[in-house]
Amino acid sequence: MTERKPVGVDFESWVDRKIREATERGDFENLTGAGKPLPGAGNPYHDENAWLRDYLRREGVSGDAMLPPSLLLRRDVERLPETVRGAASEHEVRETVAELNRRIVDWLRLPTGPQVPIAPVEADAVVREWREHAVQADAPAAVRRPDTARPGPVPRVRWWHRIFRSR
Repeated sequence: MTERKPVGVDFESWVDRKIREATERGDFENLTGAGKPLPGAGNPYHDENAWLRDYLRREGVSGDAMLPPSLLLRRDVERLPETVRGAASEHEVRETVAELNRRIVDWLRLPTGPQVPIAPVEADAVVREWREHAVQADAPAAVRRPDTARPGPVPRVRWWHRIFRSR
């Protein structure tokens, strides 16, 4: 359809003529999907990003790539206990936490996207939780700690207390 519309011809009649000629030539015969309903037709919840969701689902890609960095970091902080649960050593847990903290600090230096409150994660708290889970899962004796040496819960200090305490 590289042919240009003639100057004196009405656009609608010119398009109708092109469609009629293509139909007579048989260009619309045996097309894939002929006789099938349009996907998503009649769906009242169809939005402008439905094509993107369908594409990601069809290609088997998660939508995480579409999230802004702040939300990805927030999600990674929330999933950190599950992430380190399979770690073999305390060193591996600390490396995972250090990598996440490096990403958080990089984002805090130049925040982009929605401003979500994110702070670096305390490695000691994550290691403590990892050890507790390892003891419950009947981990090797090298990882276990005696119950007498287990410290109590660390009191959580709110961010505004840290700010006003320094003044």
